Amino acid sequence: MSSYRDLKVYQMAYDAAKTVYKDVSSKLPKDEQYGLVSQLKRAATSIPLNIAEGYGKNAGGKELVRFLVMARGSCAEMSVLIDFIKDFDFINENQHKYLSKTYEEIGKMLTGLIQSVNKKENHQTNLITNN
Repeated sequence: MSSYRDLKVYQMAYDAAKTVYKDVSSKLPKDEQYGLVSQLKRAATSIPLNIAEGYGKNAGGKELVRFLVMARGSCAEMSVLIDFIKDFDFINENQHKYLSKTYEEIGKMLTGLIQSVNKKENHQTNLITNN
C-alpha cells in the first residue's frame, strides 16, 4: 500500500462524508445550521481526515493507532447523530438504515486496521528485543 487513499476504509469514510454533506446535512432545517449540521459535518469528515493524518505523519505504529482510534470515536459519534436525526424525522428509515450500516462497517474496518497495526508493531518490538 502506497497511500492512505488505497485503504478501503478511507475510501468508504470519504464517500460517506460526501453523502452526509450532499444528501443529509443539506436537508436539515436552517435553524440546525450551527447545531446538528455543524456536528454532522465535523464528525463525518473527522474520520477520513484522521486516517489521512495518521498515515501522513509516518511516525510509526503507536502514532498511527492514536489517529485511527480518534477516527473510530468519530464513527461512533456519527452513529449517535444518525439515530438522533432519524428520531427527529430529519431522515427517513431507509436513509437511517444505509448510514447506520455504512458507519458500522467503517467502525469494524477501523477496529481491524487498529488490530493489524498493533500486531505489526508488537511483532517488530519482539524482533528488536529478541536480537
